[in-house]
Amino acid sequence: MTDAYIIDAARTPRGIGKAGRGALAHLHSGRLLAKVLEAIRDRNDLNTDDVDDLVVGCSSQVGNQGSCVGRMAALDAGWSTKSSAVTLDRFCGSGITSVNLAAANIMSGMDDLCVAGGVEMMSYTATLTNKTNNRTVDGGNLHLRDLHPQPHQGICADMIATLEGFSRQELDALAVESQRRAQFAIDHGYFNKSVIPVYNDDGTLALDREEFPRPGTTMETLAELKTVFDQFMPAPIDDSGETFDQLVKRAYPDLKINHVHHAGNSSGVVDGAAALILSNKAYADRMGWKPRARIRAMAT
Repeated sequence: MTDAYIIDAARTPRGIGKAGRGALAHLHSGRLLAKVLEAIRDRNDLNTDDVDDLVVGCSSQVGNQGSCVGRMAALDAGWSTKSSAVTLDRFCGSGITSVNLAAANIMSGMDDLCVAGGVEMMSYTATLTNKTNNRTVDGGNLHLRDLHPQPHQGICADMIATLEGFSRQELDALAVESQRRAQFAIDHGYFNKSVIPVYNDDGTLALDREEFPRPGTTMETLAELKTVFDQFMPAPIDDSGETFDQLVKRAYPDLKINHVHHAGNSSGVVDGAAALILSNKAYADRMGWKPRARIRAMAT
């Protein structure tokens, strides 16, 4: 089996994913990804005629992020029309899945050179109006809802914490450590090679630093934050009037949820895009590239 190598990686800084606040929020999703594709092409002398496939993860493929945003971004970046692209959705695992699939194609011998990555503009998707007023991932499929009641992701996180016995203090401690490590990496330049500045089309700077990490986060500051998802429980999930609390009780009628998640220990709401170049050794040697890593194993 052929080995798959990571040649280079580039990404935008993480912008605050809220319209009117984040430095990237005014950009089109495809345009943001295009800027990463331009950067990774130019700094590696990448001949996009040779790219067998561009695999892009995006978990909200609607509006600006629809119509195979990976392909549209490649065209926007001036890539060859001879290279192909696909956009996939595995929710939060979309980006890593794009890397896995690209690597698998190389390992199988089907492809020699692939680019994999992802884009998500949470500032944009948060503004979309759901005309069905449905707040569950089942999209209003009532038959599916009867088989698998699926509450909001944040409520599910609180349910898992309750069932597994995770306390708020444990989650807050993990969040504090995550913030500390992120700031340490930034301060020591660990991301300098991969993070690219993002410029507006008029040449002005949009963002060249991370907006998301919160330096100075402590257990004391997190303790002051109110939990979020308990506020969802009495709210209707759609026009049926059924509440999230009632939906949870379909599957766990006796569960008393201990709500432990809040804005400080939950996943960040950000805008960003990233891409990796992957190839087999023969192509890397031909181009004079020095691989940064070899992919030895993957998991779904």
